[in-house]
Amino acid sequence: MERGRPLARRPLVTLFTAAALAASGLTALTSAARAADADLARNGGFESALDGWTCTAGTTVTSPVHGGTKALKATPAGADNARCAQTVSVRPDSSYTLSGYVQGTYVYLGASGTGTTDVSTWAQSAPGWQQLTTSFRTGPSTTKVTIYTHGWYGTGAYHADDISLTGPGGETGQPPAAPGGLKTGSVTASSVALSWSPVPGATGYAVYRDGTKAGTVTGTSTTVSGLSPSTAYSFQVTAVNDAGESARSATVTATTARRPDDGGGSSDLPAHALVGYLHASFANGSGYTRMADVPDSWDVIDLAFGEPTSVTSGDIRFERCPVTECPNVESDAEFKAAIKAKQAAGKKVLISIGGQNGQVQLTTAAARDTFVSSVSAIIDEYGLDGLDIDFEGHSLSLNADDTDFKNPKTPVVVNLISAVKTLKAKYGEDFVLTMAPETFFVQLGYQYYGTGKWGGQDPRAGAYLPVIHALCDDLTLLHVQDYNSGPIMGLDNQYHSMGGADFHIAMTDMLLTGFPVAGDAGNVFPPLRPDQVAIGMPASTNAGNGHVSPAEVTKTLNCLTRKTDCGSYATHGTWPALRGLMTWSINWDRYANWEFQKNFDAYFG
Repeated sequence: MERGRPLARRPLVTLFTAAALAASGLTALTSAARAADADLARNGGFESALDGWTCTAGTTVTSPVHGGTKALKATPAGADNARCAQTVSVRPDSSYTLSGYVQGTYVYLGASGTGTTDVSTWAQSAPGWQQLTTSFRTGPSTTKVTIYTHGWYGTGAYHADDISLTGPGGETGQPPAAPGGLKTGSVTASSVALSWSPVPGATGYAVYRDGTKAGTVTGTSTTVSGLSPSTAYSFQVTAVNDAGESARSATVTATTARRPDDGGGSSDLPAHALVGYLHASFANGSGYTRMADVPDSWDVIDLAFGEPTSVTSGDIRFERCPVTECPNVESDAEFKAAIKAKQAAGKKVLISIGGQNGQVQLTTAAARDTFVSSVSAIIDEYGLDGLDIDFEGHSLSLNADDTDFKNPKTPVVVNLISAVKTLKAKYGEDFVLTMAPETFFVQLGYQYYGTGKWGGQDPRAGAYLPVIHALCDDLTLLHVQDYNSGPIMGLDNQYHSMGGADFHIAMTDMLLTGFPVAGDAGNVFPPLRPDQVAIGMPASTNAGNGHVSPAEVTKTLNCLTRKTDCGSYATHGTWPALRGLMTWSINWDRYANWEFQKNFDAYFG
């Protein structure tokens, strides 16, 4: 027989007539007896969603319905016939009637575990609501029966509503309620921690991963292991007691981290690093700071900035601050010698490309190649450790047909990825790669990506995501600028604004947890490793919008690394390996009496 459809014959159904009942020794239920019977099916009209039911592929809908406001819709797929079932307590040696209303092609209603003859009935074609009814008698020791409905392999969705099981109630109570409060905890490359609220009357809990039972536990927490890196999973739990299993909880999702050995640039940074930008090519109100005068607390020093000769040339130049603007500027020889001294002390010195005024658009292969050669020339001349990508403004945007961050098409994105991979290949494993995008180009991607399905959105929304994803194995640090930002929606679907620890916690949690891009649960941006993430903050009120006090910086770090001082935002894990902090800038921190640096040293010292 073909798997796709049942044979065109009557299903195995027990038909009870008055004569058959008499012949079998059963007696028809009197009207008075039926009046005394109860409807034992829990939530048979699906008004409480799937509460009481365990479904492999079901949901509730508001149309079509037979009665009330909701009905079940279940869709068979592959080897799954979309079975929905619940276990009901019954009395031994008693008669029951099972009925329900269905729509669809090949819809089944039945009962199993009766202790006598299990029964089912079906509708081969029900374009409108059709009632199905069957009856059974329990065995002499039967106390639980499972009632169910399902479709058939390869056919379309079916609907069911107002399912009832009429007969005397059992003596053993009901299964417990579905668990609430399911949430994820720490996420690694191969495991996800789960916890939930206790359920009165439950003796244990079953954990489901992607719809399949992954195991049972007696407590209210567990860690699901054996998972694949960079993979999205869904989880549910049920409560269990002697009467059966509850409906499944609400679903939570988590994306496992990338493998710990997935590259990530230089590995000889300290466990917790302080990153800062040094105004090497200009002065402003903060004044010029010589390389030799940068305190030893700074582990990564980004030279600001290398800028293009024109927006689309790809020709990057690094010009040191002139004496007319920076009277205390050191000579080239002194500058290079100071860089070598920093490196000898274990510090990393990078050239940062872009900045507020340095728009870079690698629109052609020629511009890409020029970018590689000109950046290489700067790195070689000053003996630098690597590259910081600080593309802002209109440097990156997505073409209208570029909708998949995993497979970008836009030339400015594709060429940037290619250029950086070329530089990485040239300089080898010790090449340090960092990025400093704005929130608009990263976390905003949770809501919007490019121009959107129907156009009209800002094409820059989320435009850094394909770059980060393509270069994640080469990426040493991502330090998003948590400043000069508008309100951004976090994973709690609430908007978060600059000015306190909450904003930094929510934005960083998104990077460490991963998130659906443009709300598409099937298109998840995977989490970065905590050692790849630093938090970008202004060093002082003069440095940029979004400055927070040292106390708020400490709250941020406490929440993310210790799960304390978290405020209203609930993080999806605890990350003691979070790499550290980035600030704009070293110069502005010096201007503010090194307040930012001192707070970092006190926290991690």
